[in-house]
Amino acid sequence: MVGKYKVITLCGSTRFKDAFLQEQKRLTLEGNIVLSVGLFGHSGDGEVWTEGTKAMLDDMHKRKIDMADEIFVINVDGYIGESTRSEIAYATSTGKVVRYLEETNDGQ
Repeated sequence: MVGKYKVITLCGSTRFKDAFLQEQKRLTLEGNIVLSVGLFGHSGDGEVWTEGTKAMLDDMHKRKIDMADEIFVINVDGYIGESTRSEIAYATSTGKVVRYLEETNDGQ
């Protein structure tokens, strides 16, 4: 918490840019501080794929998880990719609450 505001980090595939923006807006209007991705590599931000940038962004996102009270997983149609699974595992290992846009069938 920062003051009276819960801090939530959004996680999920950057192919779901519209869902990220929609959930960021909704969660913000509910009174949360929302941390999101800085670039949408799977939605056209080609800079992500330059040498060293993806690794930096992945590490930076883990630091955003460190700052958060919980993560909110954008799992449109149940999709959770390898990077997002890694973020979920990291959040869980550090005691963060994990919530999902959609219920999952694999216990998550």
